[in-house]
Amino acid sequence: MRGDDHQQAGMWSYLSPEQRVPLDHPLRPIRAMVDTILAELSPAFAKLYSRVGRPSIPPEKLLRALLLQVLYSTRSERLLMEQLDYNLLFRWFVGLNMDDPIWDATVFTKNRERLLAGDIAQAFFDRALAQARQRGLLSDEHFTVDGTLIEAWASLKSFKRKDARVEPPDDPGNPTVDFHGERRSNVTHGSTTDPDARLARKAKGHEAKLAYQGHVLMENRHGLAVEGCVTRASGYGERAAALEMLGHVALTHRVTVGADKGYDTRDFVEALRLVQVTPHVAQNTSNRSSALDRRTTRHAGYGVSQWKRKRVEEIFGWLKTVGLLRKTRHRSRARVSWTFIFGLAAYNLVRIRNLAEATG
Repeated sequence: MRGDDHQQAGMWSYLSPEQRVPLDHPLRPIRAMVDTILAELSPAFAKLYSRVGRPSIPPEKLLRALLLQVLYSTRSERLLMEQLDYNLLFRWFVGLNMDDPIWDATVFTKNRERLLAGDIAQAFFDRALAQARQRGLLSDEHFTVDGTLIEAWASLKSFKRKDARVEPPDDPGNPTVDFHGERRSNVTHGSTTDPDARLARKAKGHEAKLAYQGHVLMENRHGLAVEGCVTRASGYGERAAALEMLGHVALTHRVTVGADKGYDTRDFVEALRLVQVTPHVAQNTSNRSSALDRRTTRHAGYGVSQWKRKRVEEIFGWLKTVGLLRKTRHRSRARVSWTFIFGLAAYNLVRIRNLAEATG
C-alpha cells in the first residue's frame, strides 16, 4: 500500500555518525591514516597553543576539515562550515557528534598564522610520506621533477609601476586601468594586491598572468610526491627548485631524475652530475643541440624514466582540478606554499589508499 507523506521531526537519534558511514567507505582508511599522523603531531600542536585561557577549536579538527575541503573541492571555508552543519559524513570525519555546534568560518583565518608559524603542512606531509615508506611504496633511486604555474589571487589591474604616484581610484570596487601599449615587466612593476606574485606565461603565445610556480619531486615507483615547494615565477625557478629538492634525496647514493625539455640546459645537467644525480632529461633539439648525448640516452633506464616522468602530470592535474589549486585562494608566498604542501599530502593519502585497495 502507499505510504503517507507525513514528516514528524524526531527528538532522538539512535544511530551515531560512526554507524551511518559504510564500513567500505573510501574515507575510512584515510581517516585512520590521518588519526595516526595527528597523534604524532600532538607535541607540535602543544607548542603552538597557550597553557591558559579559553579552550580553542582543536587543531586536529581544523586539519581534518581542511583535508575535507581539498578532497571534496569545497571552494570556501564558509561553504565548508555549511556542509559540516548538515553533512553527517563530514561530521564523522572531523570528529563531531550529531548535536555538536560548528564553529565560525573566521576560525580558519585566525588559526592560519598559527599553523603557518608551526610549519604544520610540511610536518603533516612528512608523516604521510613516512606511512608510504613503511608500506614499501617509495623508490629511493628513481625520481621525476617538474613545475607548474599557479594563478595568483590578484588581478592584472593590480600590476602597477613601482615608482608610480598613488592616486585614489575612480571606482574603489572596480577601478578603470588602461595599460594598453605599456611595456610591463617584473622589474619595473609589481602587484599591489599580492606583492609576491610575478607576471608569467605558460608558453609562447599564451597570455601572461600573475602567478606562482609550484614544484614537485616524484618517486617513479608508484607516483607519490616526495617533496614540493612554491617559488616566485621566473624563467630559472624550475631548475633552481629541482636542484634544491634533489639535494635532499641524493645524499648517500646515486639517483636518476627524469624531466621535460625545459630542463635540458648544460648548466643544469652539469649541476646534477656534481650532486651524484644521473640526468634523464628529455632532449631539446629544436634549433639547438641537447645537453645529453648517447652516453646517457642509449641506456634502457633512460627510456623508462621518460615513460615514468609523465605521471607527474597526474599530481598537477589532481591538485588543480580537485585540490583547488588552479587559482590559489590565498595571498603571499607563505600561504600559497602551505596550501600547496598540504594539497600534496592529501594527494599522497588518496594514492596510498588506492594502492592499498589495489593490492588487497
